Amino acid sequence: MSVTSPAAHCIERRNTNAETKMISLHKNAFRIFAVALIVTSASCSRTGSDAVATSASAKDGKAEAGGKKEEKEAKLEKGHVKLTDAEVREAGVGAEELKAQSLPSQVILNAVISANQDRLAHVSPRVPARITAVNVNAGDRVKTGQVLALLDSLELGEAQATWHQAQSGESLARTDFERAQSLHKDEVIAEKDYLRARSEYEKAKAQARAAGERLQMLGVAPSSVGSKGGSTFPLTAPFSGVVVEKKAVLGEMAQPDKSVFAVADLSTVWVEASLFEKDLSRVRVGATTTVTVPAYPGVEFKGKVTNIASMLDKDTRTIPVRITVPNADGRLKPEMFGTASIEGTAATDVLVLPETAVILLNGEATVFIDQDGDYEARHVQLGDRLGGNVVIASGVKAGDWVVRKGAFAIKAKLLKSQIGDAD
Repeated sequence: MSVTSPAAHCIERRNTNAETKMISLHKNAFRIFAVALIVTSASCSRTGSDAVATSASAKDGKAEAGGKKEEKEAKLEKGHVKLTDAEVREAGVGAEELKAQSLPSQVILNAVISANQDRLAHVSPRVPARITAVNVNAGDRVKTGQVLALLDSLELGEAQATWHQAQSGESLARTDFERAQSLHKDEVIAEKDYLRARSEYEKAKAQARAAGERLQMLGVAPSSVGSKGGSTFPLTAPFSGVVVEKKAVLGEMAQPDKSVFAVADLSTVWVEASLFEKDLSRVRVGATTTVTVPAYPGVEFKGKVTNIASMLDKDTRTIPVRITVPNADGRLKPEMFGTASIEGTAATDVLVLPETAVILLNGEATVFIDQDGDYEARHVQLGDRLGGNVVIASGVKAGDWVVRKGAFAIKAKLLKSQIGDAD
C-alpha cells in the first residue's frame, strides 16, 4: 500500500484545477467562434439578398426604359406628325378626298422615233455617172424638184444623140411623105412610091418615139434636151423634206444601186414599239397614243396606232406596233428614244394623284393622309403615269384625305421631329 505524500497531493490538485480551467477556456472560445460564425453568415445572407434585390431592380429599370424606347420607335415608324394651323397655312398644305376615276386602261411601251418610211426617198441616178456639182448638204431643207447635184453620163450622151438623130430622121421622112402625098394626089407618082414614103415616115416616127422613151428611162425628159444635146443631167428631190443623208462627193462615180442622197419628209414620223403578247387584246389600230421623249420633259405628242404586225417575233415574243405622230415643228428626230402610252380597249376605275403628291420616304413612294391635323405617312405602290399624274395601285383607298400640296413641307417636319426624338 502506497502512501501519497501531502506535497504530491497538492501538486496533483493544482494540475487538476489547471486542466479544468483550460477546458473551460476552450469551451468559451468555441462558443465565441460559433457566435461570430452565425453573425457573419447572417450578414452575408443579408448582403446577398440586398445585391439580388438591387440587380432585379436595375433589370426592371432597364426593361422599362427599353419598353419606352420601343414604343417611341414604333410611334416614329408609323410616320405621324402634327402641324399647327399656322404651319399648315405657311406651307400651303392642301388635302382632298381621294375618289376613283374611270380611265381607259393604258399600255406603256418603250419606243424609238423613226422617219416615215412612206415619205423617205433614197435618191440615185439611173445610169452610172460622174458627179460634177453638189448643191445641198445634210440637214438642208429642199423642195420638190430642187436640184441636188449635177451628173455627167456617157450613156446618157449617147442616148441623147440617138434621140436627136431620130428626130432628124423623122423630120426628113415627114417631108418626103408630104411631098409624095401631094404628087400622088395629082397622079404624078405611082401608088407604090406613095406607100413607100408613108412607110418610111411611120418607121422614122417609131424610131424617134423609142429614142424619147429611152431618155425617159434614164431619168431625162426628151423635151428638156437642148438642140445640141449633152451628157449632163440633174439629180432632183422627189418631194419637199430634209436631206437626212448625203454621200455625194464631187468627182466620184455615182451608181444606180447606191444612194447618193436620202430625203425625208419629217412632217410626220413613225414611233416604233414592241407589244408583249399578253397585251395584244388591249390594243387596236386607231387607238389614241401619247408619246413623250426625254429631250422635252413634260411635252406630250399625240398620235394614233396605224399598224399592228401580223406576225410575232419568235425571239422576243413581242409584236411590232407602229404609231404615226404629226411633227410639223420638227422637234421629234429619228432615232430618239421615248415612251408611248396607248389607250387600251377597256376602262377601269383607278385612284389617281398628282406626281407632286408622291414623295420618297426611306426609299419608298409615300403619301400623307390628313387625319384632322395629324398627318400619317403611308407607303403606296405606283402604277402607270398619265401625264403629270400617277395611278396608285395600292396603299390608299377611296375616301382617304390625301395631301396634294405641301407634301415636301410635311416630310421635312416629320424628319425634323424624328431627329429630335432620337436625340
